[in-house]
Amino acid sequence: MSVADKSEKKSGGLGETVSVIVQALLLALIIRTLLFQPFSIPSGSMRPTLLEGDYLFVTKWAYGYSRYSLPFSPNLFSGRIWDSPPKRGDVAVFKFPPNPSLDYIKRVIGLPGDKIQMRGGVLYINDEAVPRVKVGEIDNPDITEVDRPVDVYRETLPNGVSYDTLDLTPNGLGDDTREFIVPEGHYFMMGDNRDNSTDSRFSVGFVPEDHLVGRANVIFFSIAGGASPLEIWKWPSLLRPSRLFTWVN
Repeated sequence: MSVADKSEKKSGGLGETVSVIVQALLLALIIRTLLFQPFSIPSGSMRPTLLEGDYLFVTKWAYGYSRYSLPFSPNLFSGRIWDSPPKRGDVAVFKFPPNPSLDYIKRVIGLPGDKIQMRGGVLYINDEAVPRVKVGEIDNPDITEVDRPVDVYRETLPNGVSYDTLDLTPNGLGDDTREFIVPEGHYFMMGDNRDNSTDSRFSVGFVPEDHLVGRANVIFFSIAGGASPLEIWKWPSLLRPSRLFTWVN
């Protein structure tokens, strides 16, 4: 083989490698933009449904696409393409309205036109109390984030969606609110950890539909203690095996 042949073969091999890498990056970008986006839970506002250290997949196509579906949120178009409204009870990722560079995750409680209010810790939708039943206590700081038993209540929304909520503080700040009337094109979001959630009752406010990023579907990894998934040596003691590959309800 001549020197030229060797040079051509080496050049061709390098070119193929670069091509494969570029194609893989483009494929990953398409998947992240249009299909699935990994998301880690940064706070305890959705306990007991979601815990800090949960890693989940968010389906991007669930609500259609807006500028916030794209990396860096370029202002290429307004509104949503292939819009599909969220259902009441969905656990959704959205951009924090006062600062869209931040991702939030909460439960969809109020739809456009709804009247939402908390009265004595009970959720009211359009002046009807949402059924709320005490189902027990949790005495596990990994789930509750506090070192004492916490009451757990199961709510059932008008469309039949049920989920558990924590009651950390009876008569807490968010247990009695004014009445909120959800504007058209907006949603009212709340965390399941009712006494430790910055949501639409407070600074989040109403969430515009174009700020929706996607619906939380599957927890694919979970580790306690603020550990990184890369800290494999901590898995034996901190991994939460029972949460792996579970559906988000």
